[in-house]
Amino acid sequence: MDADLSPSQLVLIGAAQSVVSLLFEVPAGVVADTISRKWSLVVSHALMGTAMLATGLVTAFPLLVGTQMLWGLSWTFASGSDVAWVTDELDDPARISKLLVRAGRADLTGAAAGMVGLGALAALTGRSTAMVVAGAGMLALGVYVVARFRERRFVRVVTRRWAASWSILVGGVTLVARSRMLLLMFAATFLVNGASDAAGRLNARRLVDIGLPTSPVVWLAALGVLGLLAGAGALQVVEARIDDGRSALRGYALAAAAGALGLLLLAAAPDALSGSFAVLLVAGIAVPLTRTIGTIWVNRRTSAEIRATVHSLLAQAEYAGEIVCGIGIALLARLAGLSPALVGCAVLFAAATALVARVAGYGALQSGPSNVNVAADPSDPTAR
Repeated sequence: MDADLSPSQLVLIGAAQSVVSLLFEVPAGVVADTISRKWSLVVSHALMGTAMLATGLVTAFPLLVGTQMLWGLSWTFASGSDVAWVTDELDDPARISKLLVRAGRADLTGAAAGMVGLGALAALTGRSTAMVVAGAGMLALGVYVVARFRERRFVRVVTRRWAASWSILVGGVTLVARSRMLLLMFAATFLVNGASDAAGRLNARRLVDIGLPTSPVVWLAALGVLGLLAGAGALQVVEARIDDGRSALRGYALAAAAGALGLLLLAAAPDALSGSFAVLLVAGIAVPLTRTIGTIWVNRRTSAEIRATVHSLLAQAEYAGEIVCGIGIALLARLAGLSPALVGCAVLFAAATALVARVAGYGALQSGPSNVNVAADPSDPTAR
């Protein structure tokens, strides 16, 4: 609004941000596994806070492209580093899955509080001021990580770092490539994130087309907050059974199926009220459950030495899904219309449901993390 950007400029900003994230995701994960998970988080907060501050201070299009690319780079240093850090430092497999579920709930409730709090601040002081305050808060959080986070169990590579980094990257890729279950989960992640990202860009337009009863901004903001709170509630429901591998996979499959159903309902919704319910089904059930359960599932099958790298590979599957599936859904929307595009997103969710059902058919989770040597054993069903 303040920079008066055109639709094409908005698309270019998003594309530039995604390309940076895709290119630097795995290298940042390798850095975290080689040098430090804690300091990767510190770098992430420093870059993100700087990007937020700068975004609030500039309006020229080239400068905004630069701030958003920096923002995308900051994500790559946090992606996987937080999960790897807390998994190793806690050193308690019986507790880590529930802790990650609670972290997911905190993420959603924090986002809801931020939408309300920073939205109110922006209304009182202006959007630029609110953005600068948020950036300063992110920088302060980075200082908190420096002061309070401990890294006692991580073994930093101090010699031949290039060779060690290459070994870590090869180990992560090998683990994923030799595990049919991990490949299926990565494929499901590709589809789910592609579908949810594309649908997230179409939902608002569909609700406007079928007639919102009040201001679109107010209605969509309220719907966003309700979706975040619904997601937090859904995660609380699954927390008790997250350590049961088969139950976790069933939860993922049901959540993906809920996403498919919600998008079909939205495509056929006759009014904004029923359409909003369908959006909540996707945003409040399908997206948070699949994302959190998928992260926990992969984390349990990854060894400590390559944990951040494997999570970065998972994030790359997310970005690739957003790019590839997004292009396909955009073409479908252009050729056939908005409702068929939403049906296409539903098909992607349904395909992810089928893939996760196959994962469950291979025996679901094992109780402990796998490693590359185990996965390479021909007798191991993961290798097959």
